[in-house]
Amino acid sequence: MISLADVFNVISAIIPLYVVLIAAYLSIKWWKLFTPDHCAGINKFVANFSIPLLSFQVISSNNPFKMNMKLVSADFLQKLLTFIILTVIAKIRSEGSLSWVITGLSLSTLPNTLILGIPLLRAMYGDKAAILLAQIVVLQSLIWYNLLLVLFEIDAAKDSRYVSSPQAAGEIEASQGTTPESEDQENGRTKNHRNIKIRIILSTVGKKLIRNPNTHATLAGITWASIHYRWGAKLPKVVENSVTLLSNGGLGMAMFSLGLFMASQASLIACGTRNAVLAMVLKFVAGPCLMAVPSTILGLRGTLFKVAIVQAALPQGLVPFVFAKEYNQYPDILSTGVIFGLLIAVPIGLAYYFMLAL
Repeated sequence: MISLADVFNVISAIIPLYVVLIAAYLSIKWWKLFTPDHCAGINKFVANFSIPLLSFQVISSNNPFKMNMKLVSADFLQKLLTFIILTVIAKIRSEGSLSWVITGLSLSTLPNTLILGIPLLRAMYGDKAAILLAQIVVLQSLIWYNLLLVLFEIDAAKDSRYVSSPQAAGEIEASQGTTPESEDQENGRTKNHRNIKIRIILSTVGKKLIRNPNTHATLAGITWASIHYRWGAKLPKVVENSVTLLSNGGLGMAMFSLGLFMASQASLIACGTRNAVLAMVLKFVAGPCLMAVPSTILGLRGTLFKVAIVQAALPQGLVPFVFAKEYNQYPDILSTGVIFGLLIAVPIGLAYYFMLAL
């Protein structure tokens, strides 16, 4: 049974986040310490330096040979189901931008696990629950954060002047030994242009992802985890301490960037009340409900089922906001999801805890 002391420990883990948030907010509103260029630079540092190191630390510290396949499969299917549903809704609404789908995926399926989730789940269901949640963190860092980057890059490439330009099409067609005039039918030209456009987008996305530090950190993390847990090899102490020191500041810097963004907005609820309410519903209602579907199908029972549902009811993570800010795709909605999600996370989590105990 969770105690008041456990609840206090969880709240104590959340308060430092708001201390950092308020400090960043005041540094703009009152003290005028940073310019917009400074704020963009800080967020870029977090996206390209702190988060990759944090991803490496999380992935490399988990044993890939002892994963609970039922839980991680249920988590994977929940996110995949959410992505499919959001894509269908976007098509029905004639919403052309992938960023709408990315935002919904971030809000409903990517929880804040490290600072809030692990202490909360440990207080509710013991150390085993914390280990299980750490496995979901690894899957999130390994697959879903990288998928977000892919989707953001695709969305950015589709707006790209180069993709739409006749010059780009001509370059590809010339490399194939054809010209637009050699096409016999209009349908053939249209299809050819569409294929060329897809090739340009994929080429652009691929080049950017190869240069992205998070891609390298992910591959390095899973490689080192496999070596460490298979043969017992250890990183040199100086390397381990350096990674730990730099990655530990990642979440704090992400929260600082969030505070700077808040201060640059006209209102604390930057996305408006309606979108804020929608964000909370997606996170705390739709997320757990969608998680219950694959969990039931795959036969999760007892504590394993409860861990799956409660972790899905955790507030949205900070990393999606950092990426959204970097690509300028609905950062207002994701920032609101983080700020107000953390405020109501404990009572919401406790509500699910007691409901599942009935």
